[in-house]
Amino acid sequence: MAQRSVAVVGSGYMGGGIAQVLALGGARVALADISQEIAEGNLERLLGEAEQFVADGLFPADAVERLRENLWAAPSIEEAVADASYVEEAVPEKLEIKHATLRRISDAAPADAVIGSNTSTISIAQLAEVVEHPGRFLGVHFSNPAPFIPGVEVIPHETTAPETVEAAKEIVELTGKKAAVVKDVTGFVLNRLQYALFHEAAQVVEEGIATAEDVDTLVRTTFGFRLPFFGPFAIADMAGLDVYSFCYASLQTSFPERFATPKVLQDLVDAGKLGTKSGAGFLQIPAERSNDLVAYRNKAYVAMGRLLEDLGPSPVDEETAQQGGASAPAG
Repeated sequence: MAQRSVAVVGSGYMGGGIAQVLALGGARVALADISQEIAEGNLERLLGEAEQFVADGLFPADAVERLRENLWAAPSIEEAVADASYVEEAVPEKLEIKHATLRRISDAAPADAVIGSNTSTISIAQLAEVVEHPGRFLGVHFSNPAPFIPGVEVIPHETTAPETVEAAKEIVELTGKKAAVVKDVTGFVLNRLQYALFHEAAQVVEEGIATAEDVDTLVRTTFGFRLPFFGPFAIADMAGLDVYSFCYASLQTSFPERFATPKVLQDLVDAGKLGTKSGAGFLQIPAERSNDLVAYRNKAYVAMGRLLEDLGPSPVDEETAQQGGASAPAG
């Protein structure tokens, strides 16, 4: 099988990281920017980073050699994309810059090349307006830092072809990451959830309920401790959807609008689908697998605790300790 030829347009922090994982996945990757000089400079930076990642045990021992073999700096965007079967656009998050770049990509790339944008906020349909053959275009949103975060949002717009989605999922698989296909709505899914948490956390600090340090401690050591292993729906199913319904009712005594019970939750509770204890909920986990799930959960949490012990305190924890712990809540 011929080596897959891909291009990454935008060689900065995000584009460079995406190029690294594509090249380590075996693709021949052209790296392009506003000039060959910038692309070459960032290529050298990526090789230097990779050397340090190897030394730290974060990249495989042969990573630098594989990157030297598979990654190259193109003289221009047009030359980078000329023979590419897949192009990832990763230029700054400004509509006019993305539009100008995508026009150049779609004019120069093969007509059947799939084009993905790494945008985290801009409507995919709006970006698609300047792409010739927009059925081959979609969002393919890697997270920062791209070499190490394993999830990728794949975001088709209304006229994205099904085969384009499948091709994007194959690209994500090539990098060793997991794809989640989501609709083209404001914030997509990742940032919609991330900013919802941040908004509530900021209000807690503004209201003087807890300090930023204590909020971070609670998130890291309670529900955030679960999230590497289980998403919010699996966690809810294990807790019991009737319990969630009761908790919403309690929250509504102080925050009636902010914590209105989601209809999808109430419908399940009304139907007697209470999660793992009833064998049905958001996820269809048979009740007889409950013991296996609990055993896995307990092993996972203990393993996470040991990992954190082995890593030691983060620089954030060290700075907090040096400053004498968390400050008093505002207000």
